[in-house]
Amino acid sequence: MLIEGLYTVESFEKEEQTVKATVKLNAAHEVFKGHFPGNPVMPGVCMIQIIKELTEQATDKTLFLSVASNVKFMAIINPEKNDTIQLTLNVTEEGGTVKVKNTTTFDDTLALKLSATFTVLT
Repeated sequence: MLIEGLYTVESFEKEEQTVKATVKLNAAHEVFKGHFPGNPVMPGVCMIQIIKELTEQATDKTLFLSVASNVKFMAIINPEKNDTIQLTLNVTEEGGTVKVKNTTTFDDTLALKLSATFTVLT
């Protein structure tokens, strides 16, 4: 985990190419004190890192983000109000790359849509 203590994985289910994970955010983490004081917001780069780490868990491979396309932040994730998020990843492997299509939600709110290509590190 790159940012130690930012989140914990409460559930992780993999069925064929689909991963469904529930992640609990740590609202007391230092990252939220600077982003933003008094109104914490989950940084987009941290969300992308969580997606990368879940994809690594699903594939049992070390990955490097090479392309992020169709990145749409649809709603603000405030860890004090919505500390539990659900991520659905569709993961496909092609040679030395891993492609992921992700949706991230909290409650019934779509927060993030992302398509990414990762290079497998050897």
